[in-house]
Amino acid sequence: MSTLDMTKTKSDIPHGTLDLLILRTLDTMGPLHGYAIARRLEQVGGGTTRLSQGAVYPALIRLEQQELIRTQWGLSETNREVKFYELTPPGAAHLRKEIASWEQSTALIAKFLGARP
Repeated sequence: MSTLDMTKTKSDIPHGTLDLLILRTLDTMGPLHGYAIARRLEQVGGGTTRLSQGAVYPALIRLEQQELIRTQWGLSETNREVKFYELTPPGAAHLRKEIASWEQSTALIAKFLGARP
């Protein structure tokens, strides 16, 4: 088994889609802390995807720097002080554009994959 094969025990999220999935999660679920976001993404993925904090937190920082999400301190369900992430109005607009772009891209790919020679 090659090194590449060993790293693919569970599905990888396609490159460039983690931000979209985080924004959609916050749009659907409302404010969440980072751990809850990662667990929700895994839950929706049906257990086929495992996300590390090393993947989620850099994406959250990037989205906050782009002002697509904002943060606020609060208490988690275990009474720990944690940072909650929330979608901003510009983040919601960006999400709508990204969903439309994703739908166009996947429709194009589906046409090619379904094409018969």
